[in-house]
Amino acid sequence: MKYEIMLDILFTLLAKNKVTAGYLAARHDISVRTVYRYIDEMTCAGIPIDVYRGSNGGIYISDAFKLPKGLMTREEYSRSVDALEAMLSESGDETLKSALEKLKAHIKAEKFDTSLSGNILVDSGTWGDERKFSEKLSLVTDAVNACEALEIDYVDRGGERTKRVILPHLLVYKQNIWYVYAWCRRRDAFRLFKLGRMRSVLRTGETFERIPFSREDIPLSFWGAERTVCARFLISPETLPFAEEWLGVENISERNGTYRADVQLPDDESLVGKILSAGAGLCVLEPEELRERVKSEAAKIAASYPD
Repeated sequence: MKYEIMLDILFTLLAKNKVTAGYLAARHDISVRTVYRYIDEMTCAGIPIDVYRGSNGGIYISDAFKLPKGLMTREEYSRSVDALEAMLSESGDETLKSALEKLKAHIKAEKFDTSLSGNILVDSGTWGDERKFSEKLSLVTDAVNACEALEIDYVDRGGERTKRVILPHLLVYKQNIWYVYAWCRRRDAFRLFKLGRMRSVLRTGETFERIPFSREDIPLSFWGAERTVCARFLISPETLPFAEEWLGVENISERNGTYRADVQLPDDESLVGKILSAGAGLCVLEPEELRERVKSEAAKIAASYPD
């Protein structure tokens, strides 16, 4: 019975997007505490379910979530559809009807993780994300094209988590990061949001009129308010391909077999990690403050590997 309830909770979330624990408890004649225990188990199993407290809170699942590829064979899907149709004919439950429609849609051909447009092929996924990021990007792209408002669960650079309704106007791709330029109702202004910081994305069904803006309005020069740093690197021949891809060949010079790079970079929380990912072949020469940050982080990594 437990797993039947958990499966029904999953399909309810897929159909309704967001419900309360009280609703699920009453639906299955169980306690609210049991509902949260089931949700925890489903989350541990890899289903991205979130619980948001406060006004307009609830239990919800991102619209970007899809049932994983290979979850069931085509025959198993067909049998499940047959069973749900039989149940629907008896109950007429609207939630069951919505779940049935979603299941039927999933039987159709799976989409690839890549997006193909003209002569350009873009793989928008990240390592090990099992299509989750690609599906989130696809959802935001559809919202931009359809002028549809989105409700996002967003974590900013300081770790603060907020719920916002945004009006997405433009997708921006820079330095291997996807952003959406959107009007934020919380701030009553345009903002750039990193897709990677969106815990979930929900479609609202609300359409909007585009707000005029110009390219100059978009903080494309290292995102305006974010700090930047002018850095100088010493690069080993073995690390040169990595440095060329990241820093750009135009910023790298060679003299007597020695490679150096002078470049301005966004000084955010990912900079030190990016430098360390190159290994010993990328050495910070200047500024001293960045050099010390890299050394300090490298020492912490070394200390985390006891003999």
